[in-house]
Order: sequence, then structure tokens, then C-alpha cells
Amino acid sequence: MSLSLVLVAAAALFGVGLFGALSQQVVVMVMMGLELMLNGVILAAAGFWWFLSPAPDGQVLILVVITAMTVEMAMGFAVATVLHRSAETDMTDMATELSG
Repeated sequence: MSLSLVLVAAAALFGVGLFGALSQQVVVMVMMGLELMLNGVILAAAGFWWFLSPAPDGQVLILVVITAMTVEMAMGFAVATVLHRSAETDMTDMATELSG
């Protein structure tokens, strides 16, 4: 496996995530697109780190970033759930305010 193959996979993840984030109107689908975009960036960073400096120091930082991203997405899904329960909506156009 080469660096160019890792970067192509990261670009594909980012591209699919960008398409998903821009083309969807459901809040959960937009968040999934953002998650794919972040995963593409993390994969590119991990690939650069692995091929340029194979020391395990960078892997710890990648795990911290993935953990922070997981907490962020859990909070986002919680907000989407509250929005759906309070305003009975799941579309981004109808979610203009959170204090229904």
C-alpha cells in the first residue's frame, strides 16, 4: 500500500461526504456526510504520518481526534433527536430555531 493509494481513498471519502452534506436535507444525513468528510481528513493525516514518520506518536493524536469527533457526533445526534421530538421535524429547512 502506498501513500498515493491512501490519499485517493481519503479523497474519495471526502468527496462522498461532501456530496452527502450538500445534497441532503435531513439533519442526520447531513451529519453523516460531515462525518465522512472528517474521516477522509483523518485518513489523509494518518497516511501522511505513517509514511513520513512511522513512529507511534502520531497514532495517539489520531485516536484523540477520533474520540473528540465521536463525542461531537453524539452531541449532534442528541440535538437532532431533541429537535425532532420538540418540533416534529427532521429537515434542515424547517429547523430554524431550537427553542420551539
